[in-house]
Amino acid sequence: MKREASRLYLLAALLLLPIVGGACGGNGTPTLELFVGSATKPATEEVAKLFEEKYGVNLELHFGGSGAMLSQMKLTGRGDIYFPGSSDFMEKAKKDGLVLPESERIVVYLIPAINVQKGNPKNIQSLEDLARPDVTFAIADPETVCVGLYAAEILDKAGLSQSIRAKIATYAESCAKTAGIVALKTVDAVIGWRVFEYWAPEEIETVSLGPDQIPRIGYVPIAINESSKQGALAQQFIDFVTSDEGKAIYAKWHYLTSEEEARQFAPQATLGGEWELPEGWR
Repeated sequence: MKREASRLYLLAALLLLPIVGGACGGNGTPTLELFVGSATKPATEEVAKLFEEKYGVNLELHFGGSGAMLSQMKLTGRGDIYFPGSSDFMEKAKKDGLVLPESERIVVYLIPAINVQKGNPKNIQSLEDLARPDVTFAIADPETVCVGLYAAEILDKAGLSQSIRAKIATYAESCAKTAGIVALKTVDAVIGWRVFEYWAPEEIETVSLGPDQIPRIGYVPIAINESSKQGALAQQFIDFVTSDEGKAIYAKWHYLTSEEEARQFAPQATLGGEWELPEGWR
């Protein structure tokens, strides 16, 4: 039932997606439509606002789970830029011919972690603690959300997925909702991104995973949609996001802007790539 609720949410999101009436806004201002995984939501909103102010462009931002955003792109045939939360979903987009591979760039890097309520009232110190009877925890939907896929991979690699899966209280539909359920004290912990702590520092803190518990370092890619009629403008936005000015905003939000920074948390981990979700998680 938990997973069925996630699928119903995706259908509702598709039905509620606003209609964008072309390449210009109602006042004739150029408009770019972006499908964005919510792993970078607070920083990307700030970057987008600055870009709009500097260049007189409207940005139509759709945030959600990276898989849900990919499905919306497929079903609507719309969008100028795909900006998912991990390489896994960008690889799917490339295989489906939905983006221009040569336009892909890396924006920031992400480290998975355990996120707990501020003060860590349940004294959660490890993945094994998530199996305790007194601990409630959740992950994002691994089929449609980048951090959910990473959570499933981490539990599988640790040999905990069979024993712990039945304890998962809910499968959140996006990174933002994953952070939200621990911030609102709906659960004691989530397997999320290290950066969630800085989204809500009064409500969330991070319990780091050991370097050997992190099979992959995540990164956030960006690329131009194959169907975009505004390639030059889309490229301008990508150039801005990956410029020193753009990256400074992500760094302010505690995103890691270089592989070297990310490697400090997991020196031997694979960088990006794609992990196939086992059937048992579907």
